[in-house]
Amino acid sequence: MKKVKVGLIGSGFISEIHAKSLKNIVQAEIIACASPTEKHIKDFADRFRIPEWFTDYRKMLEINELDMIIIGAPNNVHAQITIDAAKAGKHIVCEKPLCMNLKEADAMIEACDTAKVKLMYAEELCFTPKYVKLKELCDSGALGNVYLVKQSEKHDGPHAEWFWDVNRSGGGVTVDMGCHAFAFFRWIYGNPKIKSIYADMATIVHKDKTDGDDLATIIITFEGGRKAIAEESWIKKGGMDDRAEAYGSEGLSYANLHMDISLKTYSEKGYDYVVEKAPISKGWSYTIYEEEWNYGFPQEFQHFIDCVLNNKEPLITGKDGKAVMEMIFAAYESAGKGCKVLFPYTTDANKPIDLWLNK
Repeated sequence: MKKVKVGLIGSGFISEIHAKSLKNIVQAEIIACASPTEKHIKDFADRFRIPEWFTDYRKMLEINELDMIIIGAPNNVHAQITIDAAKAGKHIVCEKPLCMNLKEADAMIEACDTAKVKLMYAEELCFTPKYVKLKELCDSGALGNVYLVKQSEKHDGPHAEWFWDVNRSGGGVTVDMGCHAFAFFRWIYGNPKIKSIYADMATIVHKDKTDGDDLATIIITFEGGRKAIAEESWIKKGGMDDRAEAYGSEGLSYANLHMDISLKTYSEKGYDYVVEKAPISKGWSYTIYEEEWNYGFPQEFQHFIDCVLNNKEPLITGKDGKAVMEMIFAAYESAGKGCKVLFPYTTDANKPIDLWLNK
């Protein structure tokens, strides 16, 4: 069986999810990984039995048999890694958000088009089993004319320190998690044109850590009057809360990613792991199982591997990633100006947060 030879760039939380997900795909083989800190990447390679590791990803790109790389590095290096990988003839999966600004997005897309390699945008919500079923309900007419979709993601803050640095991340919770909602809305509605975005943002709890927003609500109006509402939080205690809702003229449906697929557990002494971002396990908790599968990561990478093996068009591409970036920038501009931002929309801002901080 032909296998896609994969290299991972990054060794943090998301790269661990990538590694775990790929281990379940028989057509994929992780042959190398790269990250700047030697001790960290060596430990990562040992834990996941990856044969080669590098502190310079460019050295990894020199491996002839390497087919595809997956970028799990900070946002501010996504563009350069993508351009370097394209020049090396490697297919690319880039974690969300695609990059720091629209100029970088265009450069990434152009580099991959020129090199004739695939630029795939890692948005797992389009593969999450519950959300896939929700889209099936919407598409089938079971809910009638769907006029409103909501998606929210809430926890008490990111894992890695670089997320708090807006010069490396580009912004706060809207960049980190609003990008999920924006891609989800485009996908579930079938990529319609956007008419306007209105956003409200604040930094409430984490002012000592970041200049970025830690709470945001964004309202999007699509063509035909259909609406979407994103709610994002870095200040919600008790672990991850990820859910979606769809409302139609003849029905509605709720999809909660955690509560209905977890074990309701009581423990007086606590235990090793509850769910992503949950800091304590004493007392009552909702214990997750098959977490990567429930989020859709293995399904996402199975799709990307199939696209490389059989030269198929990915469900989510760099162009989708750019469209999400446009929505992110528009949201920050809306929050900065306190009014709707109309589409078509473009900006030459260097990073999304600038449009809010400069209000």
